[in-house]
Amino acid sequence: MDSTLSLQSNLYPKVTPAGAYYAVSGNTPSASRTLLYGLLRADTSETISSEKLLAWADTSDINTALNLLYRLQRLEFLYGDEQISTDDVLMSDEQLPELLEPLSNSGKALLADENGLYFANAGFHHEAAEEIGVLASEITQVSEKHQLLVKNNLHIHHSAWGICDPSGQSELTFFPLYIGAAKLILVIGGMPDLNKEAFVTLVKVLYSRYGSR
Repeated sequence: MDSTLSLQSNLYPKVTPAGAYYAVSGNTPSASRTLLYGLLRADTSETISSEKLLAWADTSDINTALNLLYRLQRLEFLYGDEQISTDDVLMSDEQLPELLEPLSNSGKALLADENGLYFANAGFHHEAAEEIGVLASEITQVSEKHQLLVKNNLHIHHSAWGICDPSGQSELTFFPLYIGAAKLILVIGGMPDLNKEAFVTLVKVLYSRYGSR
């Protein structure tokens, strides 16, 4: 990559839904995830600079950081925007359903911890949500138990598991989210649609809670 890459000043770095999903969909360390982690946890009022880029990428080599930034831009995992973000990352559990609902075509979604306790719910009845949380925990355990088969033998590099109808349309999908040392499960009822700003905001909210653990 050309070592003459330079930053455009006065831009606010923004992570796309694809970038946010890549950041939280696995717990294997990588330079790309490190930079995305930094951006997702950054103050929304921070414009990009060489000093901040080095801190977000956790490196002292500006050329390495610039090349990484350029590569993630090419992958459409992030971009620079002239407008400041207005995301509220200090949302309560009671406010989270407004971010969960748009992620499903049926308006049904919930968040559970790795022990199966749900803490945010949109659209599911309470009794069903409790059981779905337990199911989510059990499915992620099965996923981890068979990850060598899935990834190494079948060459499937996605961590989500789903229940589908005969046409292959998802009825219920379980997405493990790795936030810092915490593992959460996002459950979507109906067809999932994570390609939305609501998903980016949700990830930022979760990083504000669990990112330093």
